[in-house]
Amino acid sequence: MADFVERLRAIVGDRGLITDDQGKHPYLTDWRENYLGSALAIVRPASTEEVSAIVKLCAAEKVAICPQGGNTGMSGGATPQESGREIGLSLTRMNRILEIDKVGYSMTVEAGVILKTIQETASDNDRLFPLSLGAEGSCTIGGNLSTNAGGVQVLHYGNARNLVLGLEVVLPNGDVWNGLRALKKDNTGYDLRDLYLGAEGTLGIITKAVLKLWPKPKDVATSWNAVPSPEAAVELLSGAYAASEDNVTSCELMGRQGLDLVFKHIPGATDPLADRHDWYVLLEWSSSRAPREGANQSGLRDKMEAYLGEAMEKGLVLDAAVAQNESQGRAFWALRENHSEAQKKEGPSIKHDISVAVSKLPAFVTEGLAAMKKALPECRPVPFGHVGAPNSHFHAHVPPARGSDRLLGVGTA
Repeated sequence: MADFVERLRAIVGDRGLITDDQGKHPYLTDWRENYLGSALAIVRPASTEEVSAIVKLCAAEKVAICPQGGNTGMSGGATPQESGREIGLSLTRMNRILEIDKVGYSMTVEAGVILKTIQETASDNDRLFPLSLGAEGSCTIGGNLSTNAGGVQVLHYGNARNLVLGLEVVLPNGDVWNGLRALKKDNTGYDLRDLYLGAEGTLGIITKAVLKLWPKPKDVATSWNAVPSPEAAVELLSGAYAASEDNVTSCELMGRQGLDLVFKHIPGATDPLADRHDWYVLLEWSSSRAPREGANQSGLRDKMEAYLGEAMEKGLVLDAAVAQNESQGRAFWALRENHSEAQKKEGPSIKHDISVAVSKLPAFVTEGLAAMKKALPECRPVPFGHVGAPNSHFHAHVPPARGSDRLLGVGTA
């Protein structure tokens, strides 16, 4: 395959081709370091034209392609297989923001742009790109769209599919489909865009996207709440819609076991509440309207405090802390976002991302915990995730002495 590799080099140049084992290694293992693949080369194109040429060459030579964004996934989907007869296709060099349309509330970007960069660019232009998740400092927008990522604001803004106006895609034969339209209504023909969103590169390689923007929030209220049960969390969210005037942005449920791992492994992580509880809800409201001062006017924080007071009287909330500033709010969010990092440091685990109707979430958590303990009595369940979206991350750890083989045996049974 030496000739094939040299033909790749002719397309992307020396800078765009990695063939040595040390250089390839970061692209051949997943973020959790559970999987290790093999590849003829890691190819890093710098343009759509180069992606097209690579795909045409691979199609002609019957060489498989493993597309990869920021390589932050936790299920091995971006890791090449062990056969060695494929290439890893990393789009991280395609990292330009091509246009921002403040009037049209859109931004056109290449697939390799880091999600955090998109968020910051939108904010600098008094706009919001609402996709937000723990890996936002290293994941790329191409990977986000290819997996139809949800994130912590999916409750209000929807999945990645809802945040995209148009796409450019390199098809399996190397042709380029140009659907880069910044139109919120487009009835011209079939909606091919949605086929590629969430397809994980199986139908084509996303190379560019037109993203939908929103007004930048001017008023944000964040609280950390101890609740007696998942049932209470669902009821707390249900009442929050009206209390916030439909400004609920996020509602995250976490169990104590996951938080204990965060406190154990993440430096500086502290419990916002004095007493220990079994369940917690991180609740956030936001509005593009700045809080107005006056005897009969209150910002979202005042409304949230009033609502939580009522929830305490009903027994839905046992204790609560409302962020008094942006820094405190970020500290609350760090407890949620560091769950994955803390679990990685703790050791092997089985991870699940399960969608379930909001009304069924409490029963699912209860029955899921019981089933997990029955299948793996020594495990430490770590349930957490979005309430109302809804996605539940239902993870299981075993004591390090039992090792990953015990998990793999149960996970494949």
